[in-house]
Amino acid sequence: MTDQQTKGVVNDVKGKVEETAGKLTDNEEQELHGKARQVQGDTQKTVGDARETAQDTVEDAQDAAQDALDDVQDGVRDLPR
Repeated sequence: MTDQQTKGVVNDVKGKVEETAGKLTDNEEQELHGKARQVQGDTQKTVGDARETAQDTVEDAQDAAQDALDDVQDGVRDLPR
């Protein structure tokens, strides 16, 4: 889990608590602030997910490139001299 994903989860939970507190105390401003914090948390989680996916893709590409290089090197070693 990335830092961004963790921050997103924390903000989502804080927002839910704040929204519930606003409902219980009939404080519309607090309720709306909680909802806004939840949106912020969801956005942070989405950004974190995208970063994680991008990092995984880069690592997969690096692995594939290394495998291809290894295959070429093995092929060159097997050439008659």
